[in-house]
Amino acid sequence: MALNSITLSPSSLISRKFKNFSTINSTFPHRIKSISIINPTPLLNSNLISFKNANFSYISSVKASSSASSSPPSTSVAQTHELKIKTVPTKPIEGQKTGTSGLRKKVKVFMQENYLANWIQALFDSLPAEDYKNGVLVLGGDGRYFNKEAAQIIIKIAAGNGVGKILVGKDGILSTPAVSAANGGFIMSASHNPGGPDYDWGIKFNYSSGQPAPESITDKIYGNTLSISEIKIADIPDVDLAQLGITEYGTFTVEVVDPVADYLELMENVFDFSLIRGLVSRPDFRFTFDAMHAVTGAYAKPIFVDKLGASLDSISNGVPLEDFGHGHPDPNLTYAKDLVDVMYGENGPDVGAASDGDGDRNMILGRGFFVTPSDSVAIIAANAEEAIPYFKTGPKGLARSMPTSGALDRVAQKLNLPFYEVPTGWKFFGNLMDAGKLSICGEESFGTGSDHIREKDGIWAVLAWLSIIAFRNKDTKPGEKLVSVADVVTEHWATYGRNFFSRYDYEASLECESEGANKMIDYLRDLISKSKAGDEYGNYVLQFADDFTYTDPVDGSVVTKQGVRFVFTDGSRIIFRLSGTGSAGATVRIYIEQFEPDASKHDVDAQIALKPLIDLALSTSKLKEFTGREQPTVIT
Repeated sequence: MALNSITLSPSSLISRKFKNFSTINSTFPHRIKSISIINPTPLLNSNLISFKNANFSYISSVKASSSASSSPPSTSVAQTHELKIKTVPTKPIEGQKTGTSGLRKKVKVFMQENYLANWIQALFDSLPAEDYKNGVLVLGGDGRYFNKEAAQIIIKIAAGNGVGKILVGKDGILSTPAVSAANGGFIMSASHNPGGPDYDWGIKFNYSSGQPAPESITDKIYGNTLSISEIKIADIPDVDLAQLGITEYGTFTVEVVDPVADYLELMENVFDFSLIRGLVSRPDFRFTFDAMHAVTGAYAKPIFVDKLGASLDSISNGVPLEDFGHGHPDPNLTYAKDLVDVMYGENGPDVGAASDGDGDRNMILGRGFFVTPSDSVAIIAANAEEAIPYFKTGPKGLARSMPTSGALDRVAQKLNLPFYEVPTGWKFFGNLMDAGKLSICGEESFGTGSDHIREKDGIWAVLAWLSIIAFRNKDTKPGEKLVSVADVVTEHWATYGRNFFSRYDYEASLECESEGANKMIDYLRDLISKSKAGDEYGNYVLQFADDFTYTDPVDGSVVTKQGVRFVFTDGSRIIFRLSGTGSAGATVRIYIEQFEPDASKHDVDAQIALKPLIDLALSTSKLKEFTGREQPTVIT
């Protein structure tokens, strides 16, 4: 399937992204010969949406629900209401420092008076007026508790600050990848953290081309939260988020949109759905997807069942719930145990997958076989050109986060592609993508993606794996043995060698635990300051030790203290980082990696192969002494 043309509906979020040919051809690496804008709804009234600053133009309309035959019956246009703006006095609230993944706190913190409102107003105060005045912003989230209430607050403050239009997903639902595909906006999510009244909530702003806001913006937001004195808010009623359609308040418009259709349209332009459908519909192939009662539950049936022909019972936990069904929506071997049990059970499905709270992470399994995220991105990169039409001319470059294993490095070397090692945080990939240097990238924390958007993308990764398995089986006749996930991985190891990899997470929920974790990192930094090449650590000889520093090859910006590394002469690595993606405490992450070129040793269990390095990591860091922890919370 060559990408010679793209057909977009005028009401599509993605069509708003592709405002001119240069944008399209920088987003899609293949030359696109034509663009068609379709309008499935005949012009009925004067409720027109016009799109400015476009090199091509069109007019779309949303028809009132009086004629069900030619427009969705749930779509409506509200009468225009008056827009009144008021100014509400406020005071700074402590603790609104924005991190890589936005602002995350307990729900009850965000529910305090003006807590969320202060942050939203501070954001608008941090942006150039031309970035939002009379413009369009997207709003959506993962369906967690407090999202619906928060959406109303954000809509009213956006109106109060002069935003022209808000596009919000029905019921407040939009996955993080879908928001990024629409060129960014507000994402209401605490990602893979638990939801509910006693758990986590978060807010993030994606900027310009859909990437997470850079530090230059988040630093301004924080600074403005320290001096904020007023909130500009529209005095308008709550918007009915359960009803598709348009509501107008003077010059301000809210449009409630289908959260799935536009993202699905993008996926159909990236992948060969007919190829995947041929695999999924085979009677000798079984697929299962665990949506973990999170946002991809809204996407799973339309994509995997309706478009690709999977059976309805292949989707588990497919209804988004405010508390994720009392679960922890983190797709790993611990929190997606139900899926793991199915895949490792007797006669398990051929391919299993899961995604997280906001839909940007993924886990891939075969029958009785777990694919590490580090191997997953390497295998996708190695097979992308032949299996995924989007990469028909080959990837432009590859990149991984520093803690991720070196499996991707070896693919880049063999394919003679540019390669980049960046700090943890997807925003570092975005700069490379915008500069045309990067196509496929990944993080060991179950994040995989490409330059089709500026976020990691869980469903994209699942479709990539289905594409690879489908391509490898396109000539497999009924009754013949299918090439399995395990076959693909072991063949990859035979070609590139295996990077044994594991991550130990020690999640802290108490301030005292965080204090011990910080002291441990300080101790390690002192240790590496005194280390030198040739130092012996048990049976390992040190090549170098440092605290990772990254210089961005695009803009020259420098980021320091991104993880303490011990790299040994045989290529083995031990890395220590603190992660602050939760709403409280700090998680100690220890990464252990060892390369094995000998195919006869590739079947060894990773925990056995890495045990000497794991023991060395624990003794070197004095983790038990500093934190009191004897066992990790999660082992990947």
